[in-house]
Amino acid sequence: MRKKTSSVFVITVSVLILFILGASYLHLTNGVFDMSVMDVLKTLLRIEPNPKFDLVIFEFRLPRIVIAALVGVGLGIAGVVLQGITRNGLADPGILGINAGAGAAVVIFMFFFQLRLTSADMSSWFSILMMPIFGFVGGAMAAVLIFSFARKNGHLDMQRLILTGIAINSGFGALSLFLSLKMNAQDYENAAVWMAGSIYNANWIFVVNMLPWLILLGFYVYRKSYLLDYFQLEEDSITSLGIAVEKEKMKLLLASVGLVSACVSVSGSIGFIGLMAPHIAKQLVGIQHRYVMPVSALIGAGLLVLADFIGKTVFAPSELAVGIVVSIIGIPYFLYLLVKSKA
Repeated sequence: MRKKTSSVFVITVSVLILFILGASYLHLTNGVFDMSVMDVLKTLLRIEPNPKFDLVIFEFRLPRIVIAALVGVGLGIAGVVLQGITRNGLADPGILGINAGAGAAVVIFMFFFQLRLTSADMSSWFSILMMPIFGFVGGAMAAVLIFSFARKNGHLDMQRLILTGIAINSGFGALSLFLSLKMNAQDYENAAVWMAGSIYNANWIFVVNMLPWLILLGFYVYRKSYLLDYFQLEEDSITSLGIAVEKEKMKLLLASVGLVSACVSVSGSIGFIGLMAPHIAKQLVGIQHRYVMPVSALIGAGLLVLADFIGKTVFAPSELAVGIVVSIIGIPYFLYLLVKSKA
């Protein structure tokens, strides 16, 4: 049985990598400025360097693809963790308000430090690197509020969790909107596009900004993935195994908040990836979290790269924020899961 699961896992991962490469190929070669496969290969392999192709690939399209993939990986992993520790298939960083908390903190940072995310000349590396830290504080505050109000008789109440998450989401969303309205016209436009979930202004600074968070926290969470299997049991059974349930849950929660904050700091609030990716992963490779987590990460990366490509091309030359494209897919999926959970 284990060999069969491992084989399915290897095949699934291979297919997903091919899917990501295919979506990346479409993203690289299509847009306002179309390029052939040979143009891309010659530019990447430095056979016949062309300043025009260099600009399009290395400054615009490639960092955008990398950011989309990294954000998808982070949100996919965070979704697995949140669904695992809450034992709720509807848990998602966006629905629970963690995205909104991190986003509100980053908007506060933008408001007071006058940081323009679309500026070619960033104010400083220090300011850019501070954004995930602000996001982490905001996301952690949202998580603490949600889990405090969602407790009933010392345990998480799933109904309260969702309701509290929706309330926290609305509250932090209102705060973000209020602060953005206090900005000047240009900063407001930048903040509004960013809050809708957009990576069109991606650059290599943002990649460097979020990569350490993703590597360190992603590795930590994967090392602890076996605990998520235990968390599906009754709490008394887990305690009898010598596992400090609340302590481990809090560590995993803070790690997932860190992942979400790093993603939000470079892409704004993108919902539903953390909801859809874990469910699709479980349908493909079963319920063991050591298999579910990497598959969910790859699904998140593939979905976001493809969604960004759709947002870039469907209304060209105008662009649709990737967060809106994901929501168009995610809202019906969320309603389907909601109906299924009540059946």
